[in-house]
Amino acid sequence: MAKKKVCVSFDFEHDKSYYYLLEAWNSNPNIDFSINDCTPSEIQSESISKIKQVLSTKIGQANYMIAIIGKHSDDEHPDSEDIGYRNWQAYEIDKNHEKNNGLVVVKLNSSYTAPIEAYGIGAKWVNSFNLDDILTALNELVK
Repeated sequence: MAKKKVCVSFDFEHDKSYYYLLEAWNSNPNIDFSINDCTPSEIQSESISKIKQVLSTKIGQANYMIAIIGKHSDDEHPDSEDIGYRNWQAYEIDKNHEKNNGLVVVKLNSSYTAPIEAYGIGAKWVNSFNLDDILTALNELVK
């Protein structure tokens, strides 16, 4: 069985340690997913249109997205008007939905707010950063 292609959306400045843990899990050949970083900070450009283009390509190469929701995931980005969304995570989640990819929303704390784009689109919600729970949610998504 082919590994699930997963794009990971997260706030690089505040939540990168969780992404690094996903990367460590990803290196285990017994784990059924292959991840790709979908954060704008990874893209070496200040151009909003270039960042959108690269993000859309990365999201299009995946079948699923894991959105790591931390304390700042719903904060307004200084360039929100140019992005066309409250922040980059909102953009990534919406583009993921446009491409009909499955979405797993992982809330690091139940009090944290996800971007509104994550609601009402059939996402699987996980209320802890736990490998078994994340894998269960991914497996429950039909692709």
